[in-house]
Amino acid sequence: MKSLVLAEKPSVAKEIARVLGCGQKQKGYMEGPNYVVTWALGHLVTLAEPEEYDPKYKTWNLEDLPLLPPKMNLKVMKETSQQFRAVAQLCKRQDISDLIIATDAGREGELVARWIMELVHWRKPFKRLWISSQTDKAIKDGFSSLKPGKDYNNLYASAVCRAEADWLIGLNVTRALTTKYNAQLAAGRVQTPTLAMLMEREQEIQTFQSQPYWNVSADFGTFSAQWREQDSHDGRVWSKAEADAIAARLQRGSAKVDKLRTVEKSEPHPQAYDLTELQRDANKRLGFSAKQTSNVLQKLYEQHKLVTYPRTDSRYLSSDMVPTLKGRLESIAVGPYAQLARKLIRMQLPVTKRIVDDSKVTDHHAIIPTEQFVNLAALSNDERKLYDLIVRRFIALFYGPYRYDETSVVLAAGKDLLYAKGKIEKEKGWKEIYQSASYASSQDEDEDDDSDSGQSKADRQPAQLLPPLKLGQPLPIKQEKARELRTLPPARYTEATLLTRMEKHSLGTPATRADIIEKLLGTDTITRTQNKLMPTGKGKQLIELVVTELRSPDLTAKWEQELERIAKGKGDPAAFMKNVRQQAAKWVSEVIAETKEYKPHNLTHSRCPECEKPLLEINGKRGKSLVCSDRECGYRRAAEPMLSNKRCPQCHKKMEIKDGKAGKYAQCRPCNVIEMLGDKQGGGKANRKQNQKLIEQYSDNTSMSNSLADKLKAALEKQSDK
Repeated sequence: MKSLVLAEKPSVAKEIARVLGCGQKQKGYMEGPNYVVTWALGHLVTLAEPEEYDPKYKTWNLEDLPLLPPKMNLKVMKETSQQFRAVAQLCKRQDISDLIIATDAGREGELVARWIMELVHWRKPFKRLWISSQTDKAIKDGFSSLKPGKDYNNLYASAVCRAEADWLIGLNVTRALTTKYNAQLAAGRVQTPTLAMLMEREQEIQTFQSQPYWNVSADFGTFSAQWREQDSHDGRVWSKAEADAIAARLQRGSAKVDKLRTVEKSEPHPQAYDLTELQRDANKRLGFSAKQTSNVLQKLYEQHKLVTYPRTDSRYLSSDMVPTLKGRLESIAVGPYAQLARKLIRMQLPVTKRIVDDSKVTDHHAIIPTEQFVNLAALSNDERKLYDLIVRRFIALFYGPYRYDETSVVLAAGKDLLYAKGKIEKEKGWKEIYQSASYASSQDEDEDDDSDSGQSKADRQPAQLLPPLKLGQPLPIKQEKARELRTLPPARYTEATLLTRMEKHSLGTPATRADIIEKLLGTDTITRTQNKLMPTGKGKQLIELVVTELRSPDLTAKWEQELERIAKGKGDPAAFMKNVRQQAAKWVSEVIAETKEYKPHNLTHSRCPECEKPLLEINGKRGKSLVCSDRECGYRRAAEPMLSNKRCPQCHKKMEIKDGKAGKYAQCRPCNVIEMLGDKQGGGKANRKQNQKLIEQYSDNTSMSNSLADKLKAALEKQSDK
């Protein structure tokens, strides 16, 4: 008897098959003496579409909502149905004794396998492969310690609740909004509160009124100090007259050292990466989008086997990994990391609770390098950059804290107080890891776009070297200056700061947050400009139209926490889904009762040739297109004229492609040259004589008139009749 192994992707199945000795390649699977290895292609099974419950739901009608099937049905995905049939046939084989789930070790991976098992009616025993890296050693160790499949029933229940909740909320609210306002308006339990956070920030920026203020500083030659009213004051002066008066008092004066304090400070090493922290850091340091980081990280994990499981929410390692740490350091001791890593290999590693803590490791530990040999030359540029972040963060775990002496001095010039700070570095510690890198450590210059101090970055005094000072020491003021600045609005979100907010409010999971951001971008509700995210005109109106509860992150965060409780066996799936259904019905009724109007922000002056309604300008992957504002019409065309490879016989410029009743034709606007474009069967050459006659008959050097257009239309219709 043999075990059937179900992987999530062909590439992973290939590696598992190689390790298990399955050398016989068949269509849809690989076989060996003890195992048959097959794969899904992501999801092979999904939730049924509304029209599969009742054909009437194929048409979107407000009166058919809410759509709440008593039992959610599954269906085989059409585009991957061939592979599903291959898996189903293997499941029926008499020599298959059990199934080993080897899909990604997480909530979504569990769903991929269990839904397949449900549709093939799997009734035999099954086990779970749960590994955190794709190295040969990890695969062998995983198969030697397979887990009982039932241990993950709660994780599966959580995954089903998540999928069904997204279907019920997303489908009902989206259909309600779209049909109510005759516009493509998408909503969802995670994407809508995320959009609301962006909208809230945009409103803060738009309503912000910049105010002038002044800073007064004194130059002592070897250092400078800033005037403050008292210790707790931020140094801002809100009146020019007052600032000038302070500067006048300091002019050509002197000050004496009133307070002097030196404190030794230290910064511990940053913790290992979870997915969200890595996405944040890659966005700040490398300019990667969250989705780009996920994609590159998946290749490092799956294809190159250089990093551990990506979709983790833990920044700690488990105690059973401690014996492997030096082996990992030896594997990465190449190229720019050789000297940094070898220093650690020769010593006992300082493993602390900041690095290893079993109580803070959930399904997977933090993202760190594997023990796989590293060939840096085999990595693409993006892979190399992201791998560099992960390796340096891993090495930094075992370096000491960054230590420095911070000296604070308060100088008294009469009744005025001047403040200065200086820093003397004592030990580089973990910051040594980042000295040779082209970017600063993620601990340096950390952005905090959530806080709104209203201050300019120019306010922040840079670290400076202070000379030896003594209490009571007099110092002459060489120059004083009152500088005008302005308060600044809160910054727009970058993907890094938006991920921080999403994590703070428990919106989505590390595995889904990047896709949520991409979905908002894809539906034209937000836009990305120079790494900044902001809502579009469509997004602003959508937030006004969507129900209030769905805008708030609180309810969605509560649901996400409940899904986590279900995964741990502490929650009630039936009660959760009952609540979701009630919310879906309530929100649909609120949308129906709403009296606000939707006015498309992207209306053009062009009219639809089929229904005469205004056209909308839409940004797509292939450029801009014009779409009828009546979604039932369905008319669409490219906003920019498409150019053919045909060139005008008179001016030799490329001709525009147009649609006529006789088919496509090419037109040169300046010369009014018309040429039919041949179909796939006949090609352009067969119609060359007819085209030449049309060119001669209807081309001249004047602009095209209505009569010419009429003649051309008649000629093309006559030709199509032939």
